[in-house]
This record gives sequence, C-alpha cells and structure tokens, in this order.
Amino acid sequence: MALPVGLRALGQRGYRVYFAGLLVAQVGSWMQTVSQSWLVLQLTGSPFRLGLISTLQSGPVLLLAGFTGVVADRLVMRDLLMATQAIQGCLALVLGLLVWSGHAAYWHVATMAVVWGVMSAIDQPTRLAFVMELAGRDSVASAVGLNSASFNAARIVGPAVAGLLIARVGLSAGFLLNALAFAVALVNLRRVPARPPTPRPVQSSLAAELGEGLSYALRTPGVRLVLALQVVVSFCVFNFSVYVPLLATTVLGVGAAGFGLLMTALGVGALIAGLRISVQGAGGPRPRGIALALASSCVCLLGLAVVPRFGMAAMLLGLTGFSGTMVTASCTSFLQLTVPDALRGRVLSLYTVLSGGVFPLGAFWVGSVAQGWGVSSAFAVNGTLGLVALALLRPWAPPSCPASGGRSVAGP
Repeated sequence: MALPVGLRALGQRGYRVYFAGLLVAQVGSWMQTVSQSWLVLQLTGSPFRLGLISTLQSGPVLLLAGFTGVVADRLVMRDLLMATQAIQGCLALVLGLLVWSGHAAYWHVATMAVVWGVMSAIDQPTRLAFVMELAGRDSVASAVGLNSASFNAARIVGPAVAGLLIARVGLSAGFLLNALAFAVALVNLRRVPARPPTPRPVQSSLAAELGEGLSYALRTPGVRLVLALQVVVSFCVFNFSVYVPLLATTVLGVGAAGFGLLMTALGVGALIAGLRISVQGAGGPRPRGIALALASSCVCLLGLAVVPRFGMAAMLLGLTGFSGTMVTASCTSFLQLTVPDALRGRVLSLYTVLSGGVFPLGAFWVGSVAQGWGVSSAFAVNGTLGLVALALLRPWAPPSCPASGGRSVAGP
C-alpha cells in the first residue's frame, strides 16, 4: 500500500530506522535543554550567564560549520554521526552525575557547552546531507516534513517531561535520560547501512569549495534573501532557551512545571507548522510568504513584552513557535528545492552557519538586554529589531521567486 505523500520517506528502511532513533535523541536533547537552563539559573540567578551558556554552546557552529559541511561530503556520514552522538551522550552522562552528586558548578556547564557546540558543528550539516542519502531524491518533501515534525514533537514532549522531573525527581534526571536517549540513537544508527562518500574528480581546498558556494548564494537573489531571513529569525526569535526561563521566573513567577508547560506550548505551535510544511504544494515556499511568517513571529515577541498572565503567554508562545518554525522550515525547503546538486553541501553548510551559528550572538544579546533593562524589554527590543530588519531587506526581494527546478538535499 502506497504511503501518503507526507510519509513517503518512511518507505525507505534506512530512513525509517534513522528517524526512530532521531526522535528519541531529540526528546532527550530537549529535556537536557530545559534542565540545563534551570540549572544555570539555580547556580547563578543571572540572565547574562544564562545567555552566555547558549552562546558558548552555539558559537562553534558559527566558527566551524562551514568547513565541517565540506568534510561531511568527504567522509562516511553514518560513522561521523555515530562519533558525534557518542561524545554528546558522554557529556550528558557526566553532567548528570555531577548534578546528582551535588558538585555541578557553572564552569562545568560552560566547558561542556563548548564541547557540545563543537560536536553540533559537525553533526548539523552532516545530518542535512545524510537524510538525502537515506530518503532518496523522490522523498525530499516528505523527509523535510517528517524531520520538522519529529523535532517539534520532541519540543513538546521533552520540556514537559523535564519540567515534571525537575519538580518531582531533581535536575539530574533530565541529563541522565538524555544520555540513555543517545545510546538508543547510536544503536539505531549502527543498523543503518554505511555508504562511502561520492568520489570527486577534482579535490580542491576547503576554502575554495566554500568560496564557490558563497559566491552562488550572493549572486542568486532568492537564495540570498532566504539566507538573510534565516539570519533575522535566528538572531531575533529563536532564543527560547534564554527567553522562556526568564519569562517563567521573572515575569510570571512560575516554577519548573510552569516553565515546562510554556516550552510545551511553544512546541505545539512549532509541531503544527512542521505538519503544515509536510503537506506543502509542489511549488514549495516563496520568499514573500517566509517574510510574512517572520513578521508575525516578531509581532508575537512584542506581545510577550506586555503579557500579564500565564495563559496569554502560553498562547503567544504557541503562535511564536508556529510562525518561527514556518520561517525556518520554509527556508530549508526553499534551498533544498532551488540549489543545484553540485553546490549542495556548500550551500547547506552556509545555511547551517546562519541558522545555528547566528544564534549564539542573539542569545548573548538577549541575555545582556534582559540583564540591563529587564526581560520584557528584551522581547520588545528583539521584536522591533526583527521588523526593522525586514523593512531593510525589502529591496532584496526578487519580483517572482518560487522554489522550483533545483535538485537538492533534504534536511530538518
């Protein structure tokens, strides 16, 4: 029996096994994200130091992801992913044991955040290419939707479970369960067939290959605009590991369970957006629609700056999760459907730098604004900043730029 269009990628056994392990690992990672944010606030009580942890964890993506994307094209991607997953699982285990023993300190979290970031810089562009290898070209749209749906389903389950565990068991549980989740993901990855890298007729330098991808992105109007929109959403909107714990503790005065529910509301909106992307028409997303979604997410941030009650905050976070995820998933889909195969790895590595690497700068900015002017001001400043950036990018919009004709890679 033929699978629905949105589930077509699951017809490939390798992708199906990979997807199951990925979902488990993502739930564990969201549990750790919530637990780590709460741990930092308990240890320091400082919005600035909370933002700094996010910066340290995401900073290596900005510095390294461009080069690691090229490296991923030259090595066996499954084995590379197994190495990064094993190291991240060990980091989660060590931090969980430190918290359980009562010896966790801020410098422990900061040091492990840097190592985690280095692994993420290798992991993220590799995953973008690996999904294409597993799902096949005919299932690109299905893989995009499924990856987005799994990520955002984990965003719902992970924070909710973590909030309950923090309140009833303790902070260490989230880290230890994440280590177990990575073990499950490793078992599943081991079951996926390993394929040798595609032979290259000419082996040029990493810098030369990166330069070619950058040149293509800069001279292609639609690609250039979409990458710029991704920069704006990464800097202004996707700082939830900083925004939400501060909103919960400082503005709304709720505990760990309330914090987990706020993150769950965010995830519900994001999941709906992921499902919407999975049934998107064959024409794919357009830059104009991506810009409108970004404007909506910025307006939601302005609403969160003045929100007085928990229920209203949860609703606005859900809307922010929906519109923000529509931006990121649509940017990914647009590039996958537009960029030619010959430039696939290089443009995706550039996308990874802009989607994950700009985040540490935004996290540092949000933590600094919240520390100096207050949490509500941080929402207001970033919402306004995003709208101003959109206005400045308007001249970049091409007259007509549907995502079509390219043959490229699927990713989350």
